[in-house]
Amino acid sequence: VQLQASGGGLVQAGGSLRLSCAASGRTFSRHAMAWFRQAPGKEREFVAVIMWNDDSTYYADSVKGRFTISRDNAKNMVYLQMNSLKPEDTAVYYCAADFYGSGGSSQGEYDYWGQGTQVTVSS
Repeated sequence: VQLQASGGGLVQAGGSLRLSCAASGRTFSRHAMAWFRQAPGKEREFVAVIMWNDDSTYYADSVKGRFTISRDNAKNMVYLQMNSLKPEDTAVYYCAADFYGSGGSSQGEYDYWGQGTQVTVSS
């Protein structure tokens, strides 16, 4: 599976962005898909995941209620709708895939990674 993230940009606090991740391969529907982010000087952290089997979703507490992850298996796409953005959401956002994954929040569980897309939220 190859992943290509897009949709990042510069937005004012309180604004919205929608990130997209395009996946190649015929097994996309059997991958748990997640978003992680890495802010300057910080470690990469879990943001959200959507399961491969029942589309269950899980979020980091810091984004719960503001971000929504979704997927379209027919298009091999996963999305992250980000609303009410805050300056602390500024980071490079990465999509990741875990074949038959359990939807964990640990980076090591994910087999495939996209190249990242920059999100900058100004105050």
